[in-house]
Amino acid sequence: MAKNTLPEPPQSANLIQSGTFITGDIESNGNIRIDGTLKGTVNAGGKVILGSTGTVDGDIICINADIEGVVNGTIRVKELLSFKATALVNGEIMTDKLAIEPGARFTGTCRMDTNTPDSIPAQHYAEAEQQ
Repeated sequence: MAKNTLPEPPQSANLIQSGTFITGDIESNGNIRIDGTLKGTVNAGGKVILGSTGTVDGDIICINADIEGVVNGTIRVKELLSFKATALVNGEIMTDKLAIEPGARFTGTCRMDTNTPDSIPAQHYAEAEQQ
């Protein structure tokens, strides 16, 4: 018998639209895009995109991130962290790779070492240990 395999749906991002205000922590196994305001922690198993109208007052923990908006807090990225020209970041960053476009502003400390358990989402740390 032939096995029917359905194609996987494209990875879509969770979206917090401009004009939306959230107080609390967000945890997602996938990608998330924030164009609104979040006061709390974002823990994503995929990519976090903070749009130019987005603001996060809290921590961001993810695999990859593109920052265009404002972050006041710690950013922990396992792979690539990109600051776009409109980014304004105040706090500590920990990442493996960092790309900064001209015009982006960053005030704080930077550590480029992702070998510590608290620098990647907990669910992915266990998976990385098994590989």
